[in-house]
This record gives sequence, C-alpha cells and structure tokens, in this order.
Amino acid sequence: MSAPSTSAVVRVPFAQLQALLQAILERHGCSQQVASALAFNCASAQRDGAHSHGVFRIPGYVSTLASGWVNGKAVAQVSDVASGYVRVDAGGGFAQPALAAARALLVEKARSAGIAVLAIHNSHHFAALWPDVEPFADEGLVALSVVNSMTCVVPHGASKPLFGTNPIAFAAPCAGTDPIVFDMATSAMAHGDVQIAARAGQQLPLGMGVDANGQPTTDPKAILEGGALLPFGEHKGSALSMMVELLAAALTGGNFSWEFDWNGHPGAKTPWTGQLIIVIDPSKAEGDRFAQRSRELVAQMQAVGLTRMPGERRYREREVAEREGVALTEQELHELKAMAG
Repeated sequence: MSAPSTSAVVRVPFAQLQALLQAILERHGCSQQVASALAFNCASAQRDGAHSHGVFRIPGYVSTLASGWVNGKAVAQVSDVASGYVRVDAGGGFAQPALAAARALLVEKARSAGIAVLAIHNSHHFAALWPDVEPFADEGLVALSVVNSMTCVVPHGASKPLFGTNPIAFAAPCAGTDPIVFDMATSAMAHGDVQIAARAGQQLPLGMGVDANGQPTTDPKAILEGGALLPFGEHKGSALSMMVELLAAALTGGNFSWEFDWNGHPGAKTPWTGQLIIVIDPSKAEGDRFAQRSRELVAQMQAVGLTRMPGERRYREREVAEREGVALTEQELHELKAMAG
C-alpha cells in the first residue's frame, strides 16, 4: 500500500474494518475460518497503531495467496502428544488458525499441569506476535511465544544473512490494569518498519542494516534490495535470534529461516517456518498473588522514572480507536475496498 502520510486520515469502526479485511481474504483464496482469524489479527494491529502489521500487510497476503505458496484453506491437525505438550500441523497454512484450533487444549493442559507447550509446524506467520499471547494474559496466564521468519538478518560477526527477524512476545496479567505485553524482533528493526520507511522515502539510523556489499547503510531500500538487517545489541540479539531458530524450528519440526525456497512462487511473501508457545498457570505457585506482584513491579518501575510500559502505547491507541474508530488513510481505505471487489 502507499505511504500513509500522503492521504487524509479517516476513522472506521473496528468491526467494519475486520469485515472488509475478511472479505478481501476470502475473495483471494482463504476459507471463512482462516480469513476471520487473519482479519481479526490484522485489524487489531491497525487499531493498536502497529501499522507495519496492520492493513499494510494485506497486499502481501493477497500476493502470497495468488502465488500458490500458502494454503489459505488449510485445516490444522492437532495432536495431543504428552501431558504438557500439544503439536499442530498447520497444513501449509497460516499459524493463527492453527493456534486457534489448539488453543482450548493448550489452556486445559496449562491449567492441569501448570505449564504447557504448543509446537506449530508447516506454518506461515506474517503478522504481529503480541496478539497471539495477550489473550492468555487476559485469562490470568503467562505466555511466551517465538517464531522464526525468512533469512534477512546477518548474525553478529558473520558476513551474510542467515536468521530471520525472529520475534519474541511475552504477556503476563497485572492486577487492576492491562496485561504486561511486549513483542520485539531480535533484529535491530522489524522488517515491516524497514519497508514502511522505504515507501515513505525516509532514512534509518545507523546500525539497522547493511547494503548488498555488507557496508553499513541508512537507506532502507539498500537493506531490502540485496542487503540485510543486523541483530539488536550485537552478540546479544544474535544469540536470542539463534535461540528462536532452535525453539521455533528445530523443536517444532518447522523450517529454519533458510530452509525454504519460494522462487517457484513469484509474489510469495510469507515465511514457511514454525512457532512455539509456552503457557504457564501462575496460580500453581502463587495462587492469586502473581498479578498483584506484577502490579508491584510496574509501580516500582514507574517510581524510578519509567513513563511508559512496554505495550502501553498500543493500549492508548486502542482506547482512541474504540471511541473514534480505527485510523486509516483515505487512500488505504480506497485500496482495501478495491481489493474486496
């Protein structure tokens, strides 16, 4: 889609936006169930101001579906493999419907055993990761998820890209307020944010990536066109990215970030990898005290001068959207309606 700064902003009710996105996805090859899950995820990201994973992603979904790279009508196969372990074959489809199919069993196991793991493989994840974990915190559970993506990050000390942006998301309940939630790429910048900067003609800070010759660059187009991102925090981010590859791919049976080839599917955008979700029931150790302890931690962080908690900006954007509607540009809305036919 076009850069959002070139058009006036309009406000659309969340339900209307979700329905429009679902219509687009169904028209371009998704089943109703898959389209519903993806539309809710994408509309939620747009509502919360996470624009690199909002309606910006829709052309990528459409292009990928048209390429035949992903199965938009896949039905996930859930396997109950152990007392605290659920495995899901996403069938070459998207990860969110696979999570939805296994969610009830995962929560049941976490509440019974105190902890449970969901391993998703043969899946495509093309969205923000925080929507996958936040709902667990709303139920009083702690959740951690990792997903690997396509090769676009140079490991620290290496000369060529190998890892994906490999995000980590975490959510925990907090008494009397919104859950504590963060979602962070292990790269210096999210790939979608680089794409948005390139479309807007903006430069990036040094340290985000390198060009095709391995030289540091502030040009987002140079990163996207033959270059690569760098890990955040040098060796620290690189080590976390390696951990994500092991948990999201090696442990689940999914592809590593470099193990798939989409050259035979022009227009494909989604990484065909894996995802791991760990859910913990804190009541097994702390009863009802965990959420209160979380609140105590937040209070102390604020007392030492922290003015914004991780995820807080999303909650504030959400409050505005609930009152006034989700923000889109007129051009984005026009393009979405065109895709919906």
